[in-house]
Parts: sequence; structure tokens; C-alpha cells
Amino acid sequence: MAALFSVAAACSLTTCTPSVTALEKVRMTGVLRVATVNSPTSYFVGPDGATGFDYDLASGFAKQLGVELRIEVVASAPDALELARLGKVDMAAAGLAVTPQREAMVSFSPPVRSVVPQLVYRMGQKRPKSWEELDGGRLAVPSRSAQTELLATRRKQYSGLKWEEVEEGDAEDLLEQVADGNLDYTLVNSDLVSINQRYYPKLRVAFAGAESQPLAWAFPKSHDNSLTQAAADYITGAGKLELARLQDRHFGHIEAVDHVGAVALATHMQTRLPAYRKSFEAAARKSKLDWRLLAAIAYQESHWDSAAVSPTGVRGIMQLTMQTALHLKVDDREDPLQSISGGARYIRGILNDLPEDIGEPDRTWLALSAYNMGTAHLNDARKLTQKLGGDPNRWLDVRNNLPLLTQPRWYRQTEHGYARGRQAMEFVSNVRTYYDMLVWLSESTSPPLQSVQADSTLLDEQTIPAGGAVAAEVAIPDPSEVLRIRAPIL
Repeated sequence: MAALFSVAAACSLTTCTPSVTALEKVRMTGVLRVATVNSPTSYFVGPDGATGFDYDLASGFAKQLGVELRIEVVASAPDALELARLGKVDMAAAGLAVTPQREAMVSFSPPVRSVVPQLVYRMGQKRPKSWEELDGGRLAVPSRSAQTELLATRRKQYSGLKWEEVEEGDAEDLLEQVADGNLDYTLVNSDLVSINQRYYPKLRVAFAGAESQPLAWAFPKSHDNSLTQAAADYITGAGKLELARLQDRHFGHIEAVDHVGAVALATHMQTRLPAYRKSFEAAARKSKLDWRLLAAIAYQESHWDSAAVSPTGVRGIMQLTMQTALHLKVDDREDPLQSISGGARYIRGILNDLPEDIGEPDRTWLALSAYNMGTAHLNDARKLTQKLGGDPNRWLDVRNNLPLLTQPRWYRQTEHGYARGRQAMEFVSNVRTYYDMLVWLSESTSPPLQSVQADSTLLDEQTIPAGGAVAAEVAIPDPSEVLRIRAPIL
């Protein structure tokens, strides 16, 4: 009895306290501390605030835990990993590839997505088909990256393989150097390659450096895996559907426009957009929209050609049908000011008519599909989605069912029948890409979008789809010149 009393007294006079798990600590403090990086694939501040795949997924995890998400932005993914290893943050969410060396340092969650490491070179240079064909060309990768581990394993097979490890600069910096011709090769994850090919159309993929690699969240390595297990439960449970939606939201449209289309957009931003920008801005202010979204719709529809006419009779820069123009009281569809104003009021009307419980960005993507194929067909697609067990308020679920509107078995069950659902899918995907590019070109301080020399390879690929059946010409530089398109100050 005396022994028990002495132990209790000792605990009362010292810091003797029951152990607290990592998960309990997060809940007690009310904060989930997450290390990440500024990157189009992880975290950035967009027109509507903070976003990014890793940020959005971590936000969902914090919400499930009932705590606040606190982001700590660091210079590189290895830096984020190091903060997690040292326990200075609760976790790192920065597009971290799971590798044997890293698994010895930290604990990983189940994969949140996967990528393929790709060797990238510049169009016009000889394409290497294997590591042996690099022929002494300069290859650089970020230091301490997963790519350095991959290259080290490849050197065991290809003894002549050499590379530089760059301390300053990330993977996007190296992609820019390749596009500029200042670097021969770099090894970059496929998601970043696809995103940056829109802005640097000369980038080309030579070959895959490895098979698909999983990306995951990193946690301090400890006997206490309570927070890691909670993350695993979220990713494999409640967050599983959210993973698919975030994958579509952030990466589902990045390959919609090829390098020729990217060049054409940048060219038309200089040659065509200035004549209409004030009209887009005025209509957007009046309709409480982002002018770049209006401009992206117009570019998909007509490539900013106010005289565009489709074989089906839709006209003007916003490609309004006769019925829609009458409804909007647009007297002259080929008048740019009337067309832009009418298109803005049309998309605003669609947005307002959608059920209030549809959140962004799904609300905008669903409205865009209705802009293309009509609200009635969108409602049919939403009802089919619900009938098939999907969420009619989520763009990903509805999008996956749009092709059903072309199949008799399904469209006969709808109120309004056949619709070109696949065309609506393509329309939304292209507008999303054009919008992203317009935002980048109007806000980024990064080097400008590059054009491509009009050689025979390019000319063979210069088919660019416009909205509906509207054809649009492509501004191709003279074969003897290389046009460098500067990002205008917008």
C-alpha cells in the first residue's frame, strides 16, 4: 500500500503523464500540420484560393479528423520529407514517390495516386530510345529526389550513365531548361510533363524511365502509427471516392489540348483576344463570372472568330443557336459585343438554375456541359447517374454517364432522348484546359509559352478541334522562323 502511495505521489510531483498518441495529439491541438510544396500537382493559390491535389485531399482528411489544416510550404519535396522524418510536422503531402530508401526513413500511407517517370527531351533533337542512346547528352534532375534513386539503379545496368543533381531549382525549372535548349534531358513524373507540355510545346517524352510509381503521404517513423493508420483508413475508406474525383478535378483534362493547340492559343491571345478582352471583362463583371472562363468558352467555340459559322447554323464568337439568341434577345449573333454578353448571361442562367447543393468546381463543369448540349440533356444525364448509383451533383459521376445519351438502350429511358454526350465531355475538358492556360498566361511570372517551328512534323499535326463543328485556322509561323510567343501582361 505504501509503495502504491509513493508511486502516485511521485507522479503528482513530476511530469509523469499518460502517453498521448500522435492521433490524439492532433485532435487535442485541433491542428493537422502538413508540409507541402508549391506545385501544380500539390499546392498552389488559384483564382478561387488554395487548391492542388495534395492540398484538397489533406483538407478532406483534416475535416474527417475534425481539425484545422495548417500548411507549411517548403522549397522541395525532399525538404517536406525531411520535416516529416524529424517529426516537425504531422505529415508531408508533396507528391512523394515511395522508394526503398525513403521507406527506411519514414512511414508511408497507402498510395494516393501513381505516376510514370519519363525522360524528356526537346523537339528537333534526336529522340533517344534507351539509356544507352543518351550519347553523353547533359541530363539533370533535382538533388535528393526519387529520380536520383532511380538513376542510381539504372547505372548498375548502364555503367556509362551520368547525370547532374541540381540543388537550386525544381523539376519544372529543368523542364523549362530542356524546352529552351539549355539542357538535353531531364527525368520528370508524367503528371508534370503533361501539364507543362501545354506551356512548353517543344517538350517531348523519349521513354519511360520506370514502371508506374506510387505517390503517398509521409509520416514520422515511430512505434506509434495511430495517425498513419487514420490516414490509411481515410484513403482506403471515405476518401476512396474523393481520390477519383480529385484525380479528375486536377488531372482529368490536362491532355485535352495538344502542343499545336497550345501554340495556337498563345498566338491568338496576341492577335485576336485584345479586340475582345474588354467585352469579356465587362460581361463577366455584370454576370459575376471570371472573364477568363468566358474567354475559354469562346475560344473553344470559335477560336475568338466573331464570324464563325458552324454547319448546323450556330454563329458568332460564343456560337449561340438561333433559339438561344432569341431567348437572350441577341439581335445579331455575329456582333461580338452582343454575342459575348449573351453567352455570359446564358452560362450565368445555367449556373443559377442548378440545384443549390451542387458545389464548386462541379457546378461550373456541369454548367459547361449544359452550355454545350442543353440543360434538358444535362438533367437527363443527372437522373441516369442517380439511377445507376452515382452522385448527380458530381461532375465525375455525371461525365462518366454522358456517353449513355448516345445509346438507344439508355436515351430511350430519358425525357429528352438522344444527345451528343461525348461531345459535351470533350467540350468541358477543352474549356477547362483553355481556362487553366489563360489563368497561367495572365498571372504567372514564369517564362512565356513557347511556340513551335513550323517544320514538316508540326504541319502534319496541325488539326485543332474547335467547339461543335466550327473550324478554326491555326496561326503557324513561317517555316524559316521560330516564333517565340511572349505572355502578354494581362
